[in-house]
Amino acid sequence: MAEFGASAKSMAKHLPKATKVKNKHPADRQITAEQLLRESKEIQLEDENFKAPKTIINDPEELAEYRLKKRKEFEDMARRVGRFNLTIWVKYATWEEQQKDFRRARSVWERGLEVNYRNVTFWLKYAEMEMRHRFVNHARNVWDRSVSLLPRVDQLWYKYVHMEEMLGNVAGARQVFERWMAFEPDHQGWQAYIKFEMRYEEVERARAIFERYIQILPSTKAWVRYAKFEMVNSDVGLARSCYERAVEELGEDGQTEEFFIKFAEFEEKVKETERARAIYKYALDHIPKGQAESLYQRFVSFEKQHGDREGIEEVVVSKRRFQYEEEVQRNPLNYDTWFDYVKLEESGGDAEKVREVYERAVSNLPPAMEKRYWQRYIYLWIRYALYEELDAEELERAREVYRACLKLIPHQLFTFSKVWVLAAKLEVRSKRLDAARKILGMALGLAPKDKTFKSYIELEMQMGNIDRCRKLYERYLEWNASNVHAWTKFSELELALGETQRARGIYELAIAQPVLDMPEALWKAYIDFEIGQGERTRTRLLYERLLDRTKHVKVWLSFARFEAEPLPAPEGEEAAAPAEEGDEAPGARAAAARDVYSRAYKSLRESAPDAKEEAVLLLDAWKAFEGGLAGALPEAEVAACLEVVAKKMPKRVKRKRPVRTDDGMEVGQEEYYDYIFPEEAGAAPHLKLLELAYKHKRQKMAEDDEGDG
Repeated sequence: MAEFGASAKSMAKHLPKATKVKNKHPADRQITAEQLLRESKEIQLEDENFKAPKTIINDPEELAEYRLKKRKEFEDMARRVGRFNLTIWVKYATWEEQQKDFRRARSVWERGLEVNYRNVTFWLKYAEMEMRHRFVNHARNVWDRSVSLLPRVDQLWYKYVHMEEMLGNVAGARQVFERWMAFEPDHQGWQAYIKFEMRYEEVERARAIFERYIQILPSTKAWVRYAKFEMVNSDVGLARSCYERAVEELGEDGQTEEFFIKFAEFEEKVKETERARAIYKYALDHIPKGQAESLYQRFVSFEKQHGDREGIEEVVVSKRRFQYEEEVQRNPLNYDTWFDYVKLEESGGDAEKVREVYERAVSNLPPAMEKRYWQRYIYLWIRYALYEELDAEELERAREVYRACLKLIPHQLFTFSKVWVLAAKLEVRSKRLDAARKILGMALGLAPKDKTFKSYIELEMQMGNIDRCRKLYERYLEWNASNVHAWTKFSELELALGETQRARGIYELAIAQPVLDMPEALWKAYIDFEIGQGERTRTRLLYERLLDRTKHVKVWLSFARFEAEPLPAPEGEEAAAPAEEGDEAPGARAAAARDVYSRAYKSLRESAPDAKEEAVLLLDAWKAFEGGLAGALPEAEVAACLEVVAKKMPKRVKRKRPVRTDDGMEVGQEEYYDYIFPEEAGAAPHLKLLELAYKHKRQKMAEDDEGDG
């Protein structure tokens, strides 16, 4: 150390001091070598400017070593994930291709195909590699194998044909197409074959392909393409023939909206307007309305462009027809829509269409055997029959419609007399009275109804067959003896014939019935009949008999009015002068009426004391009657009678009563007016006190008014 000229002290200054570790515990976060490598790799990936270092190869040995290393990496990858990821094989083969080792590249492609030959992309890349380096036979071999293994993949066929065509091998391309067509591809495959032939102007070959095409794929698209092909070749006749053949061969299922639109557009393009119009109309008649919306719009545009006024009106009708068709398809039991639809067709004047709509409408039976469901439906039949009779003037058809309708109605459950009557009136208008009687007789036998009897009787009355009318009335009353209208009309018939006793006998039978639907109307008719005959005594007896059955105030009032008024003269006789003596004298009539009023008042007060309003009504009528006698009787007598009535008039008072709910709970009070009759005053002495209190209050109010004045 000395020989270098440095002392130990100077050496000690330059040496670093030993570092002492104060904390020898392990750190909380341990960093491993794997973590350092992973972080460095992530930094490299995040850095866009990072580039892997270039490997410079200087001699064949280094190249061989590099290739051996890469192949080993690829083989390891293929061994690990090659069965699940074909991308490894693609990269491997591509690398071998870059090394210009095509034999090894093909080997890699083949090994990949052994793993999964159904991958289309793998086949495409394999064939593209061969074509890229102009290995034509190898590429053809690859395409041939691919289409043999995957014949339903159109892309492989397209590529195969494209390669042969690019090589100028037209015959080979055609042969590939023929192999493809043997598998019956879709429309695009056939179209590609046809375009291929057209590129080389092989029209006849293309036409032959179209014939095969429409046989294998008989569809609207195929036929329309065939027709367009003929149009391109300027052969209008053959193009039209294609459409016509399509109509025949496709049948109803193949005749779609699209097909007819194309057909009509073709005719319009070749200036055949009438043909196009006929096609549109045929299509609208045969295609379901819900599938012809676009067709109808095209038809409207066509008529606006080429049609006249009638044509445009027909289009409007067609539009409404289309709407109605949609509605009836949505709800076939909506009979109002059927009525509108029928009206539309009737305005068009086409009898066959009208009948068709009627038949479709009546075929939709109501959902249940209940009359309320049938009421609207039955009018379709009636309108159908009237159309056949009045518009179409087909009487036999109208009869058939009525027969079908009557056969359809379940008469055991319910019936419709209007149908029977209309069917009979049709026969009457046809001067077939026997047929009309037969129809109405059948109606009475199957399902008798009031309207049927009335119509049958009216028919016989018009014919003047009185005996038949009597028999019908008898049968009517046997069927329904409680029908007051039938009894009344029967009696009126006899009265019109001058058979007074028979009419009276019918009334007597009627009032003797235990049950009547309107007894008050029958009694009134009987009473009016006797009054019309001038029979006061008989009428009075009728009123007495009626009062034995009911004490209603209206009966008493009618009885009193009858007694007070003179009897009218019987029909056919002149009115006689007013009688001065006897029952028809004014005094006698007034006395009889007064007696009736008195009896009525007594009866009401005794039999129904709570019927106070009826009693007041009677007293008001009595008072008006007595007041109306002024001038006909002495004034003193009239005044005395008025005083008698005035004494019977009740007093009107205001009272309160509780208001109760349905469950009996009292919720308040309400005011009402009550009547206090003179005979009730003694039973209610508090009324006198109440009257005195009112009188005292009125006097006090009058004194206060005088003091203020």
